[in-house]
Amino acid sequence: MKPVPFDLVVAKDVAGAVKALGEEGAKAVGGFQSLGPMLNLRLAQPRILIDVTRIPELRGIQRSDESVVYGACITHAEFEDGAVFDPTGGALARVASGIAYRAVRTRGTIGGSLAHGDPAADWPVALGALDARVRIAGERGVRQMPVASFMTGAFATALQPNEVVVAVEVPRPSPQARFGFWKFCRKVGELAEAICGVYCDPERGVHRIMIGAMEGRPVVLADVPEVFEDARALEAALADLDLGSDPVHRKLHLAAIKRAVADMRQVSGASA
Repeated sequence: MKPVPFDLVVAKDVAGAVKALGEEGAKAVGGFQSLGPMLNLRLAQPRILIDVTRIPELRGIQRSDESVVYGACITHAEFEDGAVFDPTGGALARVASGIAYRAVRTRGTIGGSLAHGDPAADWPVALGALDARVRIAGERGVRQMPVASFMTGAFATALQPNEVVVAVEVPRPSPQARFGFWKFCRKVGELAEAICGVYCDPERGVHRIMIGAMEGRPVVLADVPEVFEDARALEAALADLDLGSDPVHRKLHLAAIKRAVADMRQVSGASA
């Protein structure tokens, strides 16, 4: 199938993109790797597409002592290849390298992945675990919120119709921080059937488990430092989680969580 007819607007700046998104049936697009197939299947039928990839601000990187801010149009491949600075000592590159296929990673963007709201996507789970924040531009200016609460359901986010994701802010970890990530796929390149990101940073007081590939929004288990050191505490916490009614999927999710915890690797709060 082919998409229904649509107009294409190439935005030159964020203000122009926000204004164009005010039109009925308008939708922002970046790398086109998530929205493109939905258009061809006619699962999405926007009247106007707003191309945001030419906006310089959405390709920039800003560093501070507390965090690194990535423009929404930075691609998965740029993280994978080390073309952009990674304050986590390689955690972002590791996550990016496992997204779909190389051809997808060269065009797909970090902001587009978040805005698409796929419950099985890698970035919402990994960035949510890392305590990252998403920056959103709209008619009233720029607001920000935790990635962990950005998704409101399957393919549903906190974005308003005339808003666009402009950046992702990743806090710099302390030297004691640890990150783990695991996902189950039928084969390499496919979306995950179960996915989990875990992050423990005692100095910053962050202890979080993010579980994706659920029927709705990711499941978040936060403020649980004991589960990272005590196997019995982890088992007790998992027993109370609502991981869906399907027994096979529940077992996959439980296995992904345990493997992500076992996989936790030291990350470095790089100062460069």
